Amino acid sequence: MTRGRARCGRLLVGALVAALLGVLAAAPAQAAGYRYWSFWDRDGSSWAYASQGPSTARPDDGSVQGFRFSVSEDSKDAAKPRGAADFDTICAKTPAKDDRKRIALVIDFGTAADAPDGETPQQRRTACALIADDATSADALAAVAGPLRYDSNALLCAIAGYPKSGCGEQVAGNGEPQKKKSAASEAGDKEGGSGGPSVGLIAGVAAVALLGVAALWQARRRRG
Repeated sequence: MTRGRARCGRLLVGALVAALLGVLAAAPAQAAGYRYWSFWDRDGSSWAYASQGPSTARPDDGSVQGFRFSVSEDSKDAAKPRGAADFDTICAKTPAKDDRKRIALVIDFGTAADAPDGETPQQRRTACALIADDATSADALAAVAGPLRYDSNALLCAIAGYPKSGCGEQVAGNGEPQKKKSAASEAGDKEGGSGGPSVGLIAGVAAVALLGVAALWQARRRRG
């Protein structure tokens, strides 16, 4: 009798695990990421994701900074600006001036795969911005690659008018925009703890667990 009960218990647990795995497999796939302009600092011979936004960063004279438009999930997998990024080369034709600083900029408009529908990315460009000593990276960018476009959260949306619309929107795996939700608002959601399983997934798991409990109760009732 004891062995029969143990066998019955193992069967119930196995069925519950199988059903749970089925629910998890049926859960919708996560979005591919966000379509936005990322901001970079040149650190020696490589790029480092900027720790500040362009509107607050105040680079020193001789700095090299980059901007790249792409679809990425977060800073860890963000695409870096492509091509050479040497200050002496980019600013060779821009002489130094008193009370001014020179900032070398690399602006990479990304690939056609990352472009919004109906738009074509511009050619990658470099420029040397000659700006006031206390100017920000956003000032440097505006001096050489306007018009710029920002959203209400001061998120950089467009450089040199590209893209024409949209700003940090979440996109699905097929590159199509999902329901309007910016990268900034998604970050806020995660801080608020809403980044957990969906309601549908939780309901599915709960239903499977309930079925398992019901089956176990019936088995015990028959044995009684």
